[in-house]
Amino acid sequence: MKILFVASECAPFVKTGGLADVIGAVPKALAQSGIQARVMLPAYPALKALVAGAAEVWHAEKLMGGPARLLACTSEGIDLLLLDAPHLYDREGSIYLGPDGKDWTDNAERFAALSCVAAAVGIGALKKWKPDLVHMHDWQAGLVPAYMRQKSGTPPPTVMTIHNIAFQGLFPPAMMKKLGLEKRHYSRDGAEFWGHLGFLKAGLAMADRITTVSPTYARELMLPEFGMGLEGLMRYRRDDLLGILNGIDTDVWDPATDPHIAKPFSARAMGGKKASKKALLKRFGLSPGKGPLFCVISRLTTQKGLDLLLEAVPYLVARGARLALLGSGDKELETGFVAAAHAHPGTVGVVTGYDEPLSHLMQAGSDAILIPSRFEPCGLTQLYGLRYGTLPVVARTGGLADTVIDANEAALTAGVATGVQFAPVTTAALEDAIARTCDLFAQPKVWTGMMRRAMKHPVGWDSAAQEYMALYRSLADPAT
Repeated sequence: MKILFVASECAPFVKTGGLADVIGAVPKALAQSGIQARVMLPAYPALKALVAGAAEVWHAEKLMGGPARLLACTSEGIDLLLLDAPHLYDREGSIYLGPDGKDWTDNAERFAALSCVAAAVGIGALKKWKPDLVHMHDWQAGLVPAYMRQKSGTPPPTVMTIHNIAFQGLFPPAMMKKLGLEKRHYSRDGAEFWGHLGFLKAGLAMADRITTVSPTYARELMLPEFGMGLEGLMRYRRDDLLGILNGIDTDVWDPATDPHIAKPFSARAMGGKKASKKALLKRFGLSPGKGPLFCVISRLTTQKGLDLLLEAVPYLVARGARLALLGSGDKELETGFVAAAHAHPGTVGVVTGYDEPLSHLMQAGSDAILIPSRFEPCGLTQLYGLRYGTLPVVARTGGLADTVIDANEAALTAGVATGVQFAPVTTAALEDAIARTCDLFAQPKVWTGMMRRAMKHPVGWDSAAQEYMALYRSLADPAT
């Protein structure tokens, strides 16, 4: 079976968040079961080396205002189709944001172009490869079904995956003509969303099936507090909606082989974790202390609940804990955490920005990872934490609720707890979760048992790959 993945980013080539990790891992997991997946991406500057050695398989004299080529190559075990359109993608900086920190003004054209070419490939534009199914990811690929309906030929079935419904790709309806979309698509059953042209809305309305990245988030999407205005559509399509829990690349994230940590370790031999903790404390200028070392690796946003953590820092310090934070985002939160580090030297350490090797060291060297998100479709950092024996302290929402077993009395008695959950998502509840974590850390046998269970918890893609395969076969070959 041949599957075309359409996405705006893919690790390790270009990454701004968890979407890239998923797109980089799922095709490799599916390949082990005989599915041939190709990933279509824009050819950003970060992919120039790949473009130089790729083979042209399609071209257009004019695509959203300029020439374009589709290039095929294989790298890091992933078959890629790179959309080379310099007028759309050859620019420095963020793949989504301009130098002013705001969305590129032509993002509608940039990602409509991606959808348009993906639709052409879906219909059969490539001489030697036609997909049996097209799998679109997030709003940047949401127009694929609309463009396919405008082309002659039999379109393959489509799957639309929501990684975060908060990002919807909304533009003025006047853009319809410029993007080459027929008027009929601007309707309640198509791309219209409260007076806007909605890229994600189009995909959710027109795809044959919808998936999201955890079972709990699939249920939450049908509620007003999580659906971001699309909850009615989600309820209408509930029979076509499936929550498939994300996994992680267990080859990249493996404490036994990770080159970015101080010393390898495993669930059977955890001594090496102490070496990484020592290195991490030095990197952040923190003293050892008697309490747990918490880490945060995150975008600094209110969605992630980090305003609550900032309020809870004095309590965390008072409990004798330490905090190492890596992230960037909201400038007010960045300033607040930097100020907290200055106010609590040796106890709170902050590195702004993103550093992939450092994130590995933090997962290896910390005792616990804090994820107080107000909503979290799946989350990956808690899965990395489980893999490295860094116990997740998480809000009870989305994929966090599906992947972390709370250390309540029943779970501790049964010997299944792998972390700490809290609800509601308030400062008081977060402080209570920090207190519970500190109390558990003060019981070495209990803590070590939780660490070992966490490291043995399945976090790979095996189960999800089987669910995707079943979904693909039900659509591409309903007789099976």
